[in-house]
This record gives sequence, structure tokens and C-alpha cells, in this order.
Amino acid sequence: MAIGNFDGVHRGHLEIVRRLLERAREVGGPAIVFTFDPHPVRILRPEQSPPPLTWTERKAELLAAHGVYMVVAYHTDEALLQLTAQEFFDKIVVGALDAQAMVEGPNFYFGHNREGNVALLEQLTSAAGLTLDVVPPVSIGGELVSSSRIRALIAAGDVATAGQLLSAPYRIRGMVTHGSGRGSSIGFPTANLQGIDTLLPKPGVYAGRAMVQSILYPAAINLGPNPTFGESALKVEIHLLDYHDSLYGQPLEVEFLAHLRDVTTFAGPAALVDQLQQDIKRTREIAAQGLAVEQS
Repeated sequence: MAIGNFDGVHRGHLEIVRRLLERAREVGGPAIVFTFDPHPVRILRPEQSPPPLTWTERKAELLAAHGVYMVVAYHTDEALLQLTAQEFFDKIVVGALDAQAMVEGPNFYFGHNREGNVALLEQLTSAAGLTLDVVPPVSIGGELVSSSRIRALIAAGDVATAGQLLSAPYRIRGMVTHGSGRGSSIGFPTANLQGIDTLLPKPGVYAGRAMVQSILYPAAINLGPNPTFGESALKVEIHLLDYHDSLYGQPLEVEFLAHLRDVTTFAGPAALVDQLQQDIKRTREIAAQGLAVEQS
């Protein structure tokens, strides 16, 4: 088993998963990831809790795609947070899951007040007859791959680089609600997303894809206000290419492939339409490139 938040399921996490699968084959058991829902920081220090990169179901989906047999999303409560490191190991690792091997990163902490670290875990696993692998961090571009690094890239709008560090393009989800209808009036209907529970990139126009009934459609994404029409409210508007049915009242998952441009005030609707046509052309090209990479 491997224990951790696995927020974003990035390439550093995949190295842990790779070693986890090796150990699972050796001991003849399932490869299990134990994670927390919500992250303990959201309960202990909510003002310091960063917005997550993935929701629990998406995290499980990504881990399963790379061979993890089961994800245990343990509901974080006060009882769990009060367990000492020894109690956590005895009750969860040995008692509940009967682990035979553990795989962790070097910055792993567990137990009340994060009192347990890798050194203590080595002692506990050795005494219990478990093997322990400590997987070194992964570096890309001369920097460590981490959820905080990816979070900073997304907040800055660099979703393309973030996607290179993640195991899949960055994705959000929300419910499609009725908007002002402005997009339809100029020939570019949009699905307006609300209730998004993960980090949003900075305002701008992005090329991406939207998933409808397990099919990914190219999508131009506008994130921010619409200053051309005097609107200042932050919106998340998705224009799906090649899809024309209603999406109102449905959940929608949207992934970001590339930042196209910043939010701009245009002279009028005609100038905006010209730019939107260019945005859609670039979106189609970028989405096709992404599909070609996935199929290669």
C-alpha cells in the first residue's frame, strides 16, 4: 500500500505507483492507495488549505488507469486526526488493511501532529515484518515535480506545462447552468459551469476538451468576465465544438490544454466574433494534437 494525498496524480506520484505495482506482484496481493477525503489540512487549518487539483473520484480514476487495484478514500474526521503514529500504523496499515509492503515518498508524515516520518515508518515496518520502499522525488525541467508547483503553474495560466507534469491534462468539473444567452446571440453558444470545487486557472481563453457521455469534444474555454458587453462577473463558459445538444442541468468535465490569450475588451460584437473564430481554429488544432499524442 501507499498512503498519501496524491493531489493531481502527477508524475512523481506515478513513480510511487510504479514501485507499488512491483511490490504488489512480489507479495501476490492487490496494489492499494490509501488517501484522505478531505485532506487533513482542510480540517486542521482550513485557512491554509490550498484548492485541490483533483476530486476524489477523478483521483481514483487516474490511479486505476495506471494499474492501482483499489483506492481507499478514508473520511477524515477527528478520530483519525487524533491517532498517534503508532496507533495509525497498528489500526490502519496492519489491522484494517493487513499490508505486506509499503511504498512512500521521502516527505511522508503520519499520525497526530505529523509526528511520524519515514524514519519512524522504517522502524515500524521492520518490527512488523513489512518491506518499505522510499521512492525519491522526480525532477522535470530542473525542478521537483510537486502538487504545489503544478498549482502555481495552473494559477498562472500555464496549463500546458502543468499538463506535462501531471499524468493527464488538468481537468475541472461543474454543473451546467443557464447563462445570459449572449454566446448564442452571436453564434457561439456556451455551457456555463458553476459549483467548481478545484483550482481554476487565471482568467483567459483556453483550448481544451469537454467530456460528454465519455466522449471528449474540442472546447474553447472562456474563464473570466466579458468586458466587451460590460460584464465584470467571473464566469466559466465552455463552447463545445461539434456538439449541439442541450447540456443544462448536467455535470460536465472540462480539461485545459493550452492558454490562447488573455481576456480582452473588443470594439464591438463583430470584432469579438472575428477573434472567437480564430480561437476556435486554434482550439481545434490543439485538441487534434492532443488526441494524436494520446493515440501514439
